[in-house]
Amino acid sequence: MLNARQLEEMAKKIAEVIPQGLAQVPSGVQDQIKSTLSRTFEKMELVSRHEFDIQAGVLAKTRAKLEALEKVVAELEASIK
Repeated sequence: MLNARQLEEMAKKIAEVIPQGLAQVPSGVQDQIKSTLSRTFEKMELVSRHEFDIQAGVLAKTRAKLEALEKVVAELEASIK
């Protein structure tokens, strides 16, 4: 999930693109944007790049082990016949 710093940066970027006339609406707009982003991202069940990379590494190791086991099984099956 995104951390508070990342949400703050996104909220600032969104607030920067709001036309100047609208940017002077209530001072809590940035907080509302941050809150809305946080709720939306939670619903989307996003993961951070770090968490994704960790799981990709685990998957690669698991795939390598599976391929090695498949090779061993194939060799055992060949020796039985």
